[in-house]
Amino acid sequence: MSNPTILLLAVLIDAAVGDPEWLYRAIAHPTVLAGRIIDWLDQGLNNRADSPAWQRFWGIVAMMFLVGGALTVGWIIVALLSYVPLGWVIDAVLMSTLIAQNSLYRHVGAVANGLDHAGLAGGRDAVQHVVGRDPETLDEAGVARAALESLAENFSDAVTAPLFWALLLGLPGILAYKAVNTADSMIGHRTPRHEYFGWAAARLDDLLNLLPARLAGAALCGAAFLLSRAEGRAAWQAMWRDARKHHSPNAGWPEAAMAGALGIALAGPRVYDGELVDDAWMGAGGRTDASSAGIRRGLKLYVIACAIQAAIVAALALVL
Repeated sequence: MSNPTILLLAVLIDAAVGDPEWLYRAIAHPTVLAGRIIDWLDQGLNNRADSPAWQRFWGIVAMMFLVGGALTVGWIIVALLSYVPLGWVIDAVLMSTLIAQNSLYRHVGAVANGLDHAGLAGGRDAVQHVVGRDPETLDEAGVARAALESLAENFSDAVTAPLFWALLLGLPGILAYKAVNTADSMIGHRTPRHEYFGWAAARLDDLLNLLPARLAGAALCGAAFLLSRAEGRAAWQAMWRDARKHHSPNAGWPEAAMAGALGIALAGPRVYDGELVDDAWMGAGGRTDASSAGIRRGLKLYVIACAIQAAIVAALALVL
């Protein structure tokens, strides 16, 4: 079976089933296993007594080991599955665990439910599972904006990018991408411990998401056009106007598209670990009074964007 055919089945499995909690209580999720390897590399290679140049060097070595290992494991699994009847179905099931359409929808939807049923406290409790900022600094509008930002950014990182690399390289590609993305989330931050050692993880993650982030923004714009021509134009204009102002080279594209489509200003100044990050507004000039209704509108946009991407994969499967 071609990569698009296997990937289409993986997309459908994830949309229908997601990540069954009962299963991952019994066995570790692949990203959890990757996290353990990254932590082992961090503990073994990251020596704060080394010079910055040596810390960067060992960080590069760690990423070479991680990516090489992920690609190798992926190729071995695919080779073994070629001898198994309907091995391509197992391949699709494995890939589905590395796509987050279903779980992202549920986690962001939980923020809207929390605001509706338990007010600010419920929203703060739910949003802390999807964002890294301090929930206690957020009012209800801030909680809703944070959920929408997470929805947009993770649509790129956890849905579009895995699909992109799986289309190109199959299971090895999606495994390698998720390994790098997990490393970026663990060691790619500019903390005293990871300022230099995590440099390679952060830069490689930026590189691997460069095109997927822009494709995610385009998918959200397309979804907005299907909902309303005016929203589609606003999404497109906001994306091209504001995306490059974001501190991240990639996150601004889906966030600006989401902001423009909903008429809501996203990003902007916010607090992480007690420190104010003075970022530019995506969807500049939009409303800042987001609500649970805005989250639900964003989720509708997200579902349509996911469907657009699935349709593209299906078309490629038919062609190939």
